[in-house]
Amino acid sequence: MNKDNRPAQEQIEKALLERAEKGELSCAVAFDIVAKLKISPAAVGECTDRLKIKLVKCQLGLFGYQPGKRRVTPASEVMAGLKSTIEAALANGRLPCASAWKIADDLGIAKMEVSNACETLGIKIKPCQLGAF
Repeated sequence: MNKDNRPAQEQIEKALLERAEKGELSCAVAFDIVAKLKISPAAVGECTDRLKIKLVKCQLGLFGYQPGKRRVTPASEVMAGLKSTIEAALANGRLPCASAWKIADDLGIAKMEVSNACETLGIKIKPCQLGAF
């Protein structure tokens, strides 16, 4: 740790290299590193870019799944409460990834339910907390 109690860049890189598999790091593992090192998701994203580690398996289903690359699918129905909560959280017409996670947590639903609802509503989720999109 450095003097302001943040992990040194070397510690972040070490954690990423130890946890990456075949040059890839899942979103869930990236956020585990965020929690353990008490750093921002953006710091992990920047470091994965420098190390040329590919981020995969977005917890919102938006990227990193083979063969189709995405897992998100339109919801058959979007409850009015979820719709209004998503619409209230929009920034420049988009739902930030962090807001999608908060909505899921606040409503006690899966993150994928939020992204599936956004898909139905034609709302893009952006920006990614890790900087992937």
